[in-house]
Amino acid sequence: MRLSLHAALMTATILGAAPAFAQMADNPMVGGAEMSADQTIVENAVNSEDHTTLVAALQAGQLVDWLQSEGPFTVFAPVNAAFDALPEGTVDELLMPENAEALHEVLTCHVVDASAMSGAIAQMIADGDGVHMLETLGGCMLEVRATDDMITLTDEAGGTATVTIADVVQSNGVIHVIDAVLLPGDDAAMEADMPMDADMDAGDNPMVGGAAMSAQMNIVENAVNSADHTTLVAAVQAAGLVETLEGDGPFTVFAPTNAAFDALPEGTVETLLMEENREALTRILTSHVVAGNISAAELTALARAAPDGFHHFDAISGAALSAQVRPSGAVYIFDESEQAYRVSIADVNQSNGVIHVVDGVLLPR
Repeated sequence: MRLSLHAALMTATILGAAPAFAQMADNPMVGGAEMSADQTIVENAVNSEDHTTLVAALQAGQLVDWLQSEGPFTVFAPVNAAFDALPEGTVDELLMPENAEALHEVLTCHVVDASAMSGAIAQMIADGDGVHMLETLGGCMLEVRATDDMITLTDEAGGTATVTIADVVQSNGVIHVIDAVLLPGDDAAMEADMPMDADMDAGDNPMVGGAAMSAQMNIVENAVNSADHTTLVAAVQAAGLVETLEGDGPFTVFAPTNAAFDALPEGTVETLLMEENREALTRILTSHVVAGNISAAELTALARAAPDGFHHFDAISGAALSAQVRPSGAVYIFDESEQAYRVSIADVNQSNGVIHVVDGVLLPR
């Protein structure tokens, strides 16, 4: 279920999430320093030895005054080691004045316009059947889960950060320390704005699952070569859809990765692959297939032209899907349960259509 953060926080509070004031007196130490609930986010951050890079970035990005304002804000604060883990030279380049816009985009991927304690976040995850899609002030969509009693956040580039210190209460919100930098959509997603040649050859197609994708081969012929789509291929075979997807089409297929199937409740995939559940499996799989050859550029244009910012369309199963474009340029597909999944690899052209790789399984009602 996808709610605004304010609505979700209200629900979580009603259901018994611990209020922020109850935890103020027990603020944890961060970076060797005491954190005062009477000080702002910036005032506390400058005292943490583990957040000198973040503070420098906030200063370079001219976000200090903003994060000293009333808020409230939730800040997912990467430690120095998280910035150090970025490719060599990345931080130095982001801190250059000419890259202020890119730096601003990265930093605002870490800020939410409400004060969300870990108990409230955990309730949102539970309400969403194990996942909550959280939109930041920078327009980034974060996939929030609880893994081994730890809160994790997956960003638009597919990276995952873990909350290592939670509920550091501030006078204008709350800080959760994380062990990785959250990034907006990757270059592949942002290139979705660029139309692609329908007659491209195999050399222009992106790699998928470690394999070259040939525009001269059909959807099934390419899918069987992807190490990231073995579960999808097994499901297509079990449902008897191989011949359909080898047909003339054209088809647009939103192809979930193995990791997307692994994220379903334990035993779901095994159950769906049973012969007696073939009808249910077929409905799920055909909820990922749309008639026609729809490029990422077309999805982007249609979504941006729509009054509500969504392009609404139907899969061949009859399931209602929607596409939305984030400010980062990343395309997200919403299923009928209003779960949103990122197109991680766009425009993998086939002889009978196009594949867009997605990081979640689209489920019908």
